[in-house]
Amino acid sequence: MWRSIASNALTFLVVALFLLGGLLLWAQNEYNAEGPLTAPICLEVPRGTNMRAVSDDLAGEGAVSSALLLRLGADYSDKAQALKAGSYLVPEGASMSEIVDIVTRGGASTCGTEVVYRIGITRATVQVREIDPTTGRYEERASFDPSEGEVPEDYTRVRQAADTRYRVALAEGVTSWQVVEELKQIDVLEGEVDVPPEGSLAPDSYEIGPGDTRASVIERMQQAQQLILAQAWANRASGLPLSTPEEALILASIIEKETGGPEERREVASVFVNRLEKGMRLQTDPTVIYGVTKGQGVLGRGLRQSELRAETPWNTYVIPGLPPTPIANPGRASIEAALNPADTEYIYFVAKTLDPADGHNFAVTLDEHNRNVAAYRALEAQRDQ
Repeated sequence: MWRSIASNALTFLVVALFLLGGLLLWAQNEYNAEGPLTAPICLEVPRGTNMRAVSDDLAGEGAVSSALLLRLGADYSDKAQALKAGSYLVPEGASMSEIVDIVTRGGASTCGTEVVYRIGITRATVQVREIDPTTGRYEERASFDPSEGEVPEDYTRVRQAADTRYRVALAEGVTSWQVVEELKQIDVLEGEVDVPPEGSLAPDSYEIGPGDTRASVIERMQQAQQLILAQAWANRASGLPLSTPEEALILASIIEKETGGPEERREVASVFVNRLEKGMRLQTDPTVIYGVTKGQGVLGRGLRQSELRAETPWNTYVIPGLPPTPIANPGRASIEAALNPADTEYIYFVAKTLDPADGHNFAVTLDEHNRNVAAYRALEAQRDQ
């Protein structure tokens, strides 16, 4: 009898394991299979919520077949505690696995209406964008220059809506004074703020909300730049003529203002590094311009000979080595280029054409550089004629 009981128990165990294996396989397939959504939806994930509440919302929207299965899958993949607050576009047919990835990877909000305050080098603009639920792409509804005084009706409308999201986007190469001046004009923000040190702000996109202080936004920008600089300094090339991360930031700001071409930043960096190593003056116009403007706006004209000869702390035609401060807020690519320049013997460079986007001609010898300069002057003469 005991032999029969043992045999039956073993059979039951085998069947149970078989069923469990089948159940796990079904659950895995269901978790990764195409979901039931027939049209995209905008999912709001509030701050402080949890995966249970989110999964229940998804089930109520008909985005998932089982709230429990989504939670189990999130637990199994160690993502249940990684929810990021925001508004997310869940596309048609998204699987549970894809949805969990969407709500846990974070970043900028991906659906609904948003206002982007863009702070550029020569001007600032305000852009109103709304998501097209059929394509999942933002469509521009309005764009305007706040300094011109006219505010479009679309902006007034979305500012009154409770679910509108806001971002501040900094262009690479803006100055700290420009950033603060434009933050003062953003009516979403509150409070006063002093101009932070030049170069201390990371050009990037930052989500903001009504009631945020200008000081808190500046602090986030500074923390981001500190992290970028620390990482780049830790991974710097050996033997550079740069003693501190602050010197690297100064050089990066010069690189940022000298070229907008990502493919040649490291070559431009190599020119300045080679000059520093040889004890040559950097002789770069953007530093002279900063000595004139102190970063407070755009010069708007060519440099005068008297300005090129003036002894300011930033005039690298006059002073040896680096200027005392950065001349703008450089982006990550320029910081990394300053600390990992290309291995070249270049000492000179000049623009290839009258369009800055076309990049530069580099040279090792003065004779070669003079030929490049002559070619550029010829293009200027043709333009003037």
